[in-house]
Amino acid sequence: MSDTSDASGDFVQSLARGLAVIRAFDAEHPELSLSDVARRTAIPRAAARRFLRTLETLGYVRAHGNGTARSFALTPHVLELGFSYLSALTLPELVQPHLEALSRAVDESVSAAVLDGTDIVYVARVPTRRIMSVRITIGTRFPAYATSMGRVLLAGLSDDEADAALEASARRSLTPLTKTDTGALREELAHVRAQGWALVDGELESGLRSVAAPVHGRDGSIAAAVNVSTSATRDTVEHVLEAYLPRLLETTAAIERELRLV
Repeated sequence: MSDTSDASGDFVQSLARGLAVIRAFDAEHPELSLSDVARRTAIPRAAARRFLRTLETLGYVRAHGNGTARSFALTPHVLELGFSYLSALTLPELVQPHLEALSRAVDESVSAAVLDGTDIVYVARVPTRRIMSVRITIGTRFPAYATSMGRVLLAGLSDDEADAALEASARRSLTPLTKTDTGALREELAHVRAQGWALVDGELESGLRSVAAPVHGRDGSIAAAVNVSTSATRDTVEHVLEAYLPRLLETTAAIERELRLV
């Protein structure tokens, strides 16, 4: 984490560092040592220890073990931090029945996500089987550039905004098929924008195929994306496009009709 501060003097670095400590924990790293936290946040060990102790006192973190074997994990108390946002957001509640119907129709996992900076964040999901090595839950984040929902959401931005998001992304090769070149990704976003949906095949994780479509809000902007995910060993690209895409587009259209009434 950098020590970037706001020029106005209103930036509270200690708060930013405390939030960075919370974000250090994720699905792949549910339990961390002090050294792990310091390394993942680029915060000195002494400062990381103070933040962890403060979070532990407040009930957001629990500790296990003693001495050098001591490890930390988040508690369910952290859910309160996002509850105010989620309780005011009608989208997850509105899309959930549609996702359930779509999942029953295609017998595959379906999800909805929104864009947050360079990442997508899952806001609703209906899993049928585990097809990724990482467990996906509400709040799970993935890099937008390598996901079908992310490309749909990035394609909904202006060219300048999309370019800024791509430039800010780490753009790592998550698999041998991951597109990381900015120019190639720009072309892909233009293609997605023109056809109205995105297909990503083995770029986020090997063997994972996903097709996504946008959900437009009342103002016409893209409010979210919905996808159907499947395994490359179970479904061909042709089957995904012929069997799943039409159902997906019907679902997003139905969600949009309801959004216009909200």
